[in-house]
Amino acid sequence: MTFQRVALVTGGANGIGAAIGAHLARHGLRVVLADRDERVRATAARIGAEALLMDVADPASIARGGIAELDVLVNCAAIAPAAGLGDDGLLDEFSRTLDVNVRGILAVVTAFLPQLRRSSSARILNIGSVQGFAAAAGSIAYATSKGAVNSLTKALAVDLADAGILVNALAPGFTDTAMALLSDGTSEYDTEWFRDVYVRHGRVPLRRPASPDEIAEAAGFLVSEKNTYVTGAILPVDGGLLATF
Repeated sequence: MTFQRVALVTGGANGIGAAIGAHLARHGLRVVLADRDERVRATAARIGAEALLMDVADPASIARGGIAELDVLVNCAAIAPAAGLGDDGLLDEFSRTLDVNVRGILAVVTAFLPQLRRSSSARILNIGSVQGFAAAAGSIAYATSKGAVNSLTKALAVDLADAGILVNALAPGFTDTAMALLSDGTSEYDTEWFRDVYVRHGRVPLRRPASPDEIAEAAGFLVSEKNTYVTGAILPVDGGLLATF
């Protein structure tokens, strides 16, 4: 008898999380999309998944998850605060960012570890960023959090290896999601700055941002049963951004 694998994707209301959820659903997994955003219900309905309201920064919210069996955990929930060095509220935003982007991953892993231990093909995938390797200006909280995601991924991979749980991370570069929208509703990828530096002059060698579906394709292998020996890896999916200067 073939058993259907179960996947939980946090931050699944939109963007990369929604794309990964849709990819896994198309490949036969039972998918649960979790998000604190009510729009997760509509996204789940659209892709044939289940919806779960969850705030990864709130342990009580995680505890209400109620998922009995779990094979795949994708930690995509994250925030990107705007405060920079010298701005009022930076320290508060720094703490909040670490709570969501780093502590939130560990809290979800801890909460669902018993279910993952029971799985014969358990996989954990954390969604980091190229900013875990190189920081953009004005991104102190976000870049710090994503660097910590890289280290947390490696530590989890080492600690969970004896249980047969593979733990990896993706480091997306510029990706066409709502996080790229400017205050006027336009995308940063439509700005002259992006086109000049990253497209015309090849700062992104592939000369375009990724689509969420392209990130999902990379995620699909790492959480699949075909992946039997990759763990502790941080895979950039960045169009060559980290390969150039």
